[in-house]
Amino acid sequence: MMEYLHTMVRVSNIEDSLDFYCNKMGMTEIRRVENEQGRFTLIFLASSDDLDKARKDRSPTLELTYNWDEHGYDGGRNFGHLAYQVDNIYDLCASLMAKGVTINRPPREGRMAFVRSPDGISIELLQKGDALPPAEPWVSMPNTGKW
Repeated sequence: MMEYLHTMVRVSNIEDSLDFYCNKMGMTEIRRVENEQGRFTLIFLASSDDLDKARKDRSPTLELTYNWDEHGYDGGRNFGHLAYQVDNIYDLCASLMAKGVTINRPPREGRMAFVRSPDGISIELLQKGDALPPAEPWVSMPNTGKW
């Protein structure tokens, strides 16, 4: 089982982006995360029809990512990833590997993994509920490529 969570896009100006998505498109900010150590801000928005569900379940949302030290994006780098919540991240990653999919960022801590579509779209997989206990082969598996 899999549930759509969010799409992430990188933004170069928070105020301009919120004006567009909230004031012009009618979306609502439901959550904001400021990370001084990582030097980024995450702003989660929901459309009017998804507002109640997004406030309760934190999905479906649009994640705006503002990297404090970035001064522009080119070549489509502003699109980040699609995110899905899964019932068992280890089982899904094992199934994907058996079908020839590269696990770019393994679920070492039992919580998060990244894969890529054939067109290079990053897909984040997040364990539903609490993280699973760390387990092999995931704990020892290195990152592969980009995500």
